[in-house]
Amino acid sequence: MANVLDLRRRIRSVKNTRQITKAMKMVSAAKLRRAQERAMRARPYAEALSNVLVSLVRRSDLYDEQTDEILHPLLIEREEKNVLVIVVAGDKGFAGAFNSNIAKAAQRFIDYRREMGQTIDLEPVGKKAVAFYKKNTAVAVHERTAEHYDNDQSTHYTVVRHRAQAIEVAAEHPSMLLRVGIEEVSAMVHDIVARYERAEIDSVYVVYNEFKSVIAQRVVVEKMLPIRKLGVQEITAFEEMSEEEREAAVRAAHSAGVSVFPMEDDMAKSEAKFGTAEVDYIYDQAPGQLFHNLMPKYVTTQIYHALLESAAAEHAARMTATDAASKNAEDLIDSLSLTMNRVRQAAITKEIIEIVSGAAAL
Repeated sequence: MANVLDLRRRIRSVKNTRQITKAMKMVSAAKLRRAQERAMRARPYAEALSNVLVSLVRRSDLYDEQTDEILHPLLIEREEKNVLVIVVAGDKGFAGAFNSNIAKAAQRFIDYRREMGQTIDLEPVGKKAVAFYKKNTAVAVHERTAEHYDNDQSTHYTVVRHRAQAIEVAAEHPSMLLRVGIEEVSAMVHDIVARYERAEIDSVYVVYNEFKSVIAQRVVVEKMLPIRKLGVQEITAFEEMSEEEREAAVRAAHSAGVSVFPMEDDMAKSEAKFGTAEVDYIYDQAPGQLFHNLMPKYVTTQIYHALLESAAAEHAARMTATDAASKNAEDLIDSLSLTMNRVRQAAITKEIIEIVSGAAAL
């Protein structure tokens, strides 16, 4: 059995750990509030853009009257042979099962698609997601060729994909979640849309943690492309929080002063929403041109909002995990203190017995 000095040292170490976890919990709670506010601020723009596109669909035909072709490639549905999966995990650890749940959901989806004979392209977002596939997944190889013409006055570049494995990492975004910006998301979506239009990929799915509140979140697999119905999420798989996880989140939120209810959006309560009124709008541009400009923006806002919700969910998971760590540290301190008191009392009792026995022997 450890002596009193060893137990005191261990108690002091656990107290220092508890102090760190409490600080981490308060930091995560503050970041969670800001992440919720960012997600709420992004929602009105996404809803307005969706309303404009829905209004345009209602007032125009999706097909060209002369060629009978669909007006935008993102609306074209093909047989899914090559699938792109965007896996959105966290940037740091100490978030409980947050990152592992994302990895498991993504792997289940990938395994299911592989059983169907489909090839998979991966685009991990966040340091943890990149680490999932760093060692065991091949990286896509692209060959860039240059063709000169007009007496070498002009050059045409062609990028050719050489697939070596059924599952490959097409691109990595390790730093995108440090500060989720619309510019970085737009650049990523621009490349994805170009690959979809070239028929290099046939569908796009995003695996992320959908966040509504501390107790209302779930890991989902959402289909982004092709666009089937504007303004409606197409969830193909999801996994809800367990009752134990929900109770732990409630305790952590109450102790940190964070609301467990979804934030209300005053702008969403406004009666007038652009594009939804039953009036006849007149658009200057042709429907094809409008779709060409607005469809990529629509996909960008959907993925951008998914990243914001994932960031908020990560902070909520870290707040819950650090709260549980603090509680475990307190329980461990109580247990060690009780053991130390017993050891000290046993030592005192032994000394008294020795003194009494020595006195009796005289």
